[in-house]
Amino acid sequence: MNTPQDSSLGREVSYPSQYDPGLLFPIPRRAAREEIGVDDTALPFVGHDRWHAFELSWLDPRGKPQVAVATVQVPCTSPNLIESKSFKLYLNSLNSARFDDAPAVLGRIAADLSACAGAPVQVVAGLPPLHEAPLGESIDGLDVAIDCYGPPQAQYLSADAGVEVEETLVSALLKSNCPVTGQPDWATVSVRYQGPKIDRAGLLRYLVSYREHAEFHEQCVERIFSEVSARCQPQWLEVEARYTRRGGLDINPWRASHGIATPAATYRELRQ
Repeated sequence: MNTPQDSSLGREVSYPSQYDPGLLFPIPRRAAREEIGVDDTALPFVGHDRWHAFELSWLDPRGKPQVAVATVQVPCTSPNLIESKSFKLYLNSLNSARFDDAPAVLGRIAADLSACAGAPVQVVAGLPPLHEAPLGESIDGLDVAIDCYGPPQAQYLSADAGVEVEETLVSALLKSNCPVTGQPDWATVSVRYQGPKIDRAGLLRYLVSYREHAEFHEQCVERIFSEVSARCQPQWLEVEARYTRRGGLDINPWRASHGIATPAATYRELRQ
């Protein structure tokens, strides 16, 4: 079974000079889900991992370079997540490959990523629009004292069963670390729900407690979803983290309760 330690993460590598789909490195989702009590065969959520690719290039049939941007969507039901450094190396391997047109490139990327993830992956040209302000109410201005930066402390989470609300709470203070290299990963996270009113100070303390936590982006979001669900008992819940770009890629894992439709329109944070 592939583990992060088997990947190219944290190792000196040569950038590829020719197209090589073998660079893509899958990491099974099951082990991390077992750690938080999630049954991989009966997921308590729906969702996807949406990637934004800013550095996509190839050669046309006459050898002229072409450039584009793209959005990639990996379903959370796929057996594997795609390790980010391998994804970057793979995209760079397209730089010297010749394709008839952009649809041919996007089709090839979709096929290769689908093989790596173990499920159909969508790849489309273009990126979502930027949105300068978060679509929700920020909790970052709360006057709270914080002294725990890891591991995540689910006991900080609570909700008032006597008050039911529907709201979206947003924090730009989510930070975690790569479990292999220790490099920081920065994100804005939104928690949209209906149900008992979540204690905002406790939620902020909880999110900040990821600050020194080492886990992949997708796994952090699934942990947040699972622990908010268990501690706060919302009727339904959505959690999305929009991570900042590294190496021409950013990732935006989204998890939601069953019955919640995939957002018809999405956006990028100003930091992306």
